[in-house]
Amino acid sequence: MEKLYRIIAKAANSTHPVLILGESGTGKEMVARSIHYSGPFRDKPFIPVDCGSLVPTLIESELFGYVRGAFTGANQAKDGLLAIADGGTIFLDEVGELPVDLQSKLLRAIQEKEIRPVGSTRRIPINVRILAATNRDLEQAVTEGAFRRDLYFRLNVLSLRIPPLRERREDIALLIAHFMERASRASAQEKVLSDDALKVMLAYDWPGNVRELENCLERTCAFTSGPLIHVPDLPPAIASTAIVPAGNGNGNGNGQSKIVPMAELEKQTILSAIAELNGDKLQAARLLGIGKTTLYRKLKDYAVHA
Repeated sequence: MEKLYRIIAKAANSTHPVLILGESGTGKEMVARSIHYSGPFRDKPFIPVDCGSLVPTLIESELFGYVRGAFTGANQAKDGLLAIADGGTIFLDEVGELPVDLQSKLLRAIQEKEIRPVGSTRRIPINVRILAATNRDLEQAVTEGAFRRDLYFRLNVLSLRIPPLRERREDIALLIAHFMERASRASAQEKVLSDDALKVMLAYDWPGNVRELENCLERTCAFTSGPLIHVPDLPPAIASTAIVPAGNGNGNGNGQSKIVPMAELEKQTILSAIAELNGDKLQAARLLGIGKTTLYRKLKDYAVHA
């Protein structure tokens, strides 16, 4: 990450295109914004474009604009995003999703520094910095003919790769602290992770990367009424990765640990506590260290009448 920060600093002070590589959720747009707002274009527009979410038939008109009467419904002219970003930066997120025919038009726009709106015969000069990002292997896409080789080389003047969260586990605790502090401010109640919950989160691989971690903590803090967050309060996909040590009655008898689905263990623990307390759910919630709202919600999930 320190190497990445140095590359970002160098890229910010140049005007060359930058290709940002990384899995979904690693923070590619955040890196693009850091490059823009740390460089000479900081006072100019920063225009993000999600190439993967735009309808293919609309991408060209969105990027290059159109003139009145260019197509049905074009009642008035509209500037394209490349023109709106003039003097600043345009961020092409998931650039690998662009159709091949539009890739050639984008390449010409970058090379000639001018665009032609849909339906127009007039070319408009532009001065825009290009930042692009993708979670695809563009070299493989070039080999397969799904991405133009010349556009790839044009965008890949400077490149940087954001490592996935599982490759920089030392950052997980720092990110957890950051998101927990933000969630506590939003809820006006300080939220704290139990030691077991923290261990589970540190051991989890986070396939959705930083975005998944942020969503996990926001969701958990929103649905947990008490200040202390336990393993059962985490999303099932994460809580189920907890390992129950051997010798606790759930082992397989050979002294080795056995992986038990956390959702099932949670259910057994809650129902057993309620049974031992003769149905006193409030007392069970207090002894289990969870809020009563959380307890009733889980009982509903278990199809147990509260």
